[in-house]
Amino acid sequence: MTIRVLLADDQALLRATFRILIDSCADMEVVAEATDGAEAVDLARIHRPDVVLMDIRMPGTDGLAATTVVCADPELSGTRVLILTTFEIDEYVAQALRAGASGFLGKDVTADALLDGIRTVASGESLLSPHATRVLIARFLTAPAQGARLAASDDLSALTAREREVMAWVAEGHSNEEIAEKLYVSPLTVRTHVHRAMTKLGARDRAQLVVIAYQSGLVQAPPRSER
Repeated sequence: MTIRVLLADDQALLRATFRILIDSCADMEVVAEATDGAEAVDLARIHRPDVVLMDIRMPGTDGLAATTVVCADPELSGTRVLILTTFEIDEYVAQALRAGASGFLGKDVTADALLDGIRTVASGESLLSPHATRVLIARFLTAPAQGARLAASDDLSALTAREREVMAWVAEGHSNEEIAEKLYVSPLTVRTHVHRAMTKLGARDRAQLVVIAYQSGLVQAPPRSER
């Protein structure tokens, strides 16, 4: 199946470069281009892309506001947002993850990493490396959010003990394969536990599951001296 991508960036040259790269792949295509967040939302509703490649800093409506709208729209539940940023880690990225973005990439990303990232997000997984996850959690996700929190500790009562255990490993940035090795089960079993936890908690994807794990207190960020 072809992955349908919407590009949202105010830099025409960058959009053109990404379009050439993406359209060169047999398994994906660019369906539209937006120059700001408001246009990105409008085009997302028209084209229903699988992935929105979203720049954060754009004139007018920025990528953060657009991500919030896209991820909150039930008719766009099948659309994933992949954030593009000049900086690998910044507060805007953390806010975008709270809003429902599935991950992020730096604008200096390699061609292969960009294409792999789009495929990863389109498959329903999040694009968060273990290092990026730890830094985001330590710096932003455990801090009081400007908006509503995604979950409280009581909300985890619907999870089984194994689902909580797997969710905690996910929050540490471990892949399904790594968790499977630790728990002596198959990666498919881990994936099943992850998806059940997501369903019970109303998480759009793995990235939101990470946020919920820390905001609910299931996992604690290390003290500042240990970061």
